[in-house]
Amino acid sequence: MKIFLAGAGGALGRRLVPRLVAAGHEVVGTSRSAHGAERVRALGATPVVVDALDAAGLREAVASAAPEAVLHQLTDLSAADSAANSRLRREGTRNLVDAARAAGVSRIVAQSISWAYVGGDAPATEAEPLDLDAPAPRGATVAAVAELERICAELPDAVVLRNGLLYGPGTWYAPGGPVAAALRGEAAGPYLASVTPHPGVSSFVHVDDAAAAVVAALAWPAGPVNVVDDEPAPASVWLPALAAALDAPVPTATPAAQAATWERGASNSLARSLGWIPERPTWRIGFADRLPEPLAGNTVHD
Repeated sequence: MKIFLAGAGGALGRRLVPRLVAAGHEVVGTSRSAHGAERVRALGATPVVVDALDAAGLREAVASAAPEAVLHQLTDLSAADSAANSRLRREGTRNLVDAARAAGVSRIVAQSISWAYVGGDAPATEAEPLDLDAPAPRGATVAAVAELERICAELPDAVVLRNGLLYGPGTWYAPGGPVAAALRGEAAGPYLASVTPHPGVSSFVHVDDAAAAVVAALAWPAGPVNVVDDEPAPASVWLPALAAALDAPVPTATPAAQAATWERGASNSLARSLGWIPERPTWRIGFADRLPEPLAGNTVHD
């Protein structure tokens, strides 16, 4: 299949390109720079230099590639700027879907998140609504995610993968990454101003398992799918384990810390029913991995 991969140079994109090539797909991958394009080429894809916020340039790139499917792996996380990431989710998605439609593409597989659901007492399923009434600053993130998913759904064969917290090579949770810096008390950006154990529950997914889900989703029916491992867990449990894996100090619990109702994790029952089985079914296994990065880079959308 001819694939147009937007965000080929990101943390997930760099793990995804080799899998797509190994599966026999022909991949055109985007980068915002010539240097990033060379990284994409080295991974086995045909690079194209384009910014997703450049609507005309992106439309030309997709038309030239003439793909059968578009993969949306765009993020802007390197500076921990939530406003920039939300803008990319809105405007970049709008441009990408418009470009896909103009090129006659009906199938898109897009990256979303699994912690945007309304509150509840159990891990969230895809049948539950997003937390559209959430107060700031969470409200802005959820609104941008909802807009990304709405725009993607304009295409008839849109699969939205609601990933858990990505960990592994190239992510915030990798050795030497911003979470490790935050655990050591170093500056790590506003997203990670405080990393302490608390009762709020999160779901994780290793970046390689997330990449495998993208490849599989090329054949999945349209709709949202949670891509998370089997063990949602409170930060009071997973954070000390992560600190140990990163050789970082174990943080001190915040007295009387409470979980928000939305900090509930997510269920992967639907993904498993579609045939996706994570190689790392729990973060307890995955945190200890020391897989190399295939190429240097960051998590911005190049």
